[in-house]
Amino acid sequence: MHENERKYSRGGLLISTLLFLIGIVFSYFLIVPLMVNFLGNYSVSQDVLNRISLSSYISSVVSVTFAVGVVFELPILVYFLTKIGIVTPDFLKKNRKYMIVVLLIVSAIITPPDMFSQVLVFVPLWALYELSILVSKRVHKRLLKKAV
Repeated sequence: MHENERKYSRGGLLISTLLFLIGIVFSYFLIVPLMVNFLGNYSVSQDVLNRISLSSYISSVVSVTFAVGVVFELPILVYFLTKIGIVTPDFLKKNRKYMIVVLLIVSAIITPPDMFSQVLVFVPLWALYELSILVSKRVHKRLLKKAV
């Protein structure tokens, strides 16, 4: 690799890893305790016992934590989509209200079925979407400078 390719790949790898780790830490310390509390206290009736196995617990924790970590990569995805010309900052701003609905659906899918944890996941996702708009503006501005 050339020196400038190494520089950009190091920066991209660092930011990507950092976002993923922030998503994992966020999930592990905020979402997983809520999920365990909800699933531990949930009961269908007095006759049905709630028995959570270790494999079920580990599977749930890993899947939720990994899903949130991947979702926190949204700014990286928007960066590449803007770079190849599929997404523009104006498009992201114009469709913000639709993305709020999509983010609410995503947060409902990756959290236990209670409103508090859904909102707890939605707020950072919305912040990441707004950050993605800023990233898209910056990339789009660079592309316009290169075109001129």
